[in-house]
This record gives sequence, C-alpha cells and structure tokens, in this order.
Amino acid sequence: MIFGNAAWGFRETPLEEQFKITADMGLSELEIGIANAPNDIALHVKDSELDDIKALSQKYGVNMTCAATGDDFTLGSDDVPKVKRVIDICTILGVTNLRIFAGFTALEDMSADKFDTMIEAIGEVCSYAESKGVVPVIETHGGVRGFEDGVEHFASTTTDLETLKKMLSSLPQNARVCFDPANLYAVGENPVQFYEEIKDKVAYAHFKDFAKLPSGHIKPSFCGDSDMDWKAILDAMKDFEGVAVFEYENTEDITEGLKKSYDYICNI
Repeated sequence: MIFGNAAWGFRETPLEEQFKITADMGLSELEIGIANAPNDIALHVKDSELDDIKALSQKYGVNMTCAATGDDFTLGSDDVPKVKRVIDICTILGVTNLRIFAGFTALEDMSADKFDTMIEAIGEVCSYAESKGVVPVIETHGGVRGFEDGVEHFASTTTDLETLKKMLSSLPQNARVCFDPANLYAVGENPVQFYEEIKDKVAYAHFKDFAKLPSGHIKPSFCGDSDMDWKAILDAMKDFEGVAVFEYENTEDITEGLKKSYDYICNI
C-alpha cells in the first residue's frame, strides 16, 4: 500500500504547502483538488500554471496519481461538462485517477428514473475519461446533514452495497471505486464486508475517521478516534497495492491530524 495525503483537508492550505507537508511526512502521493473547493485548481487554469504545479511535484518528490473534484449526478447531467474539463486538466498534470461522486440524494429518494439518469451521466464521464487515459473513481460517500455540534451521514447509492454493485454492473468497465471505510461506518455499514465485495474495483482509498459526540452526531477526526476496527480493515486490504491517502478533514490542525492518522495506521 502506498500512502499519501488527500485534498479535502488541504482546502485552506496553499498548494506548495500541501506538497511540503506531504514530503516532510515521508509520503509519496498527494491527491490534488480540482474545482471542488475554493482554493482548488480552477477550471479556467492556464497551461503555464499547470506547468508550475508539475514543477512543485518534481521539487518535493511527491506524485500526483490521484485528483478529486465535486459533482452530483443524482441531480442530473449538469455537472458532466465540468467533470470533462477536470479530466482534461488531469491529462495535462499526469493524474491517472479522478475521484468523482455519484451524488448525495438519500437512497430512499432514488427512483428508478433518477437512478437511470445518474447512470447515463456517469457513463458519459466514464467514456470521456477512457478516451483521455484517466480512470473515473467513484467514492463511497453518503449524504451529510449538518448540525451545530457535528454532522450526520445517511445512506446514498454508493454506501449501500447492493446499490453500488448494481451501479458498477451498469457502468462501463473502467469505472472504479474510492474506498472510504469511515464513510461506510458512519452510515452503519461494515467496511470489511463492503471491501471484500468490491475489492476488484477499488482504485484507491481514503483513510480518515469520525469521533462520536454525546449528541449521537459525529465530527471528522484522525484515524483511530472511533471504535471502527482498523486492524480488520487493514487485514482485509493486505494485498492492496494501490494508494491510500489520509483525509483528515479539520483544516485548523491539518498537519497534526494527518500525522496522527499516519502514525496510527503505521503502528497497526
């Protein structure tokens, strides 16, 4: 398994600092954010700016195998042109895996028509990505409700095992999965069982955790700050040779949180 850092926790961190933090941790991969958060690479980025980003990758010895963008195909196909442009950016940067979302509509609200529309949109993205040599990677991510003290995750198409399997069987063969065990655990799924069922489709992984609050809500935290069985997860992934990026989501102590996650996983 190859370790790196994820884009979301770095959403308020300048890009060069993202590379530096990752290199200082001794990690070799940085998931690049593209048009998902305000400080991400913008859709209208110039080729010269992308050249500068490639130079940072070389300067710090940190690869850009993975990138992440934002979309919601459960709402229709409006995000397809955006994601195609992101794919174009990936080809210039040399990114081979692009994390996308299926969408955040609650599973119970997904009608047959809405499901078919989602599949059509993702399928168009998959076909375009294949023509550009980029792998579309769908994250296991539920919907999120915010509260004053934390959040609540609810099931979506990608955190219900049978629905995700149906999705993958309906999509082009190049569609892959970003396995995020914490997102699955947050909606009551068993991450180990989930992984065993889809492991042949997993391109890379997000490693993070959620701490439970007295209210019953959760808040983002570092790996090991819950009762999720990380040892069982890592045992299940013992033959996984891809990238796992640490996705500590709290921006105010991002470096400390990433290091705690890395140390915890390494100790296991």
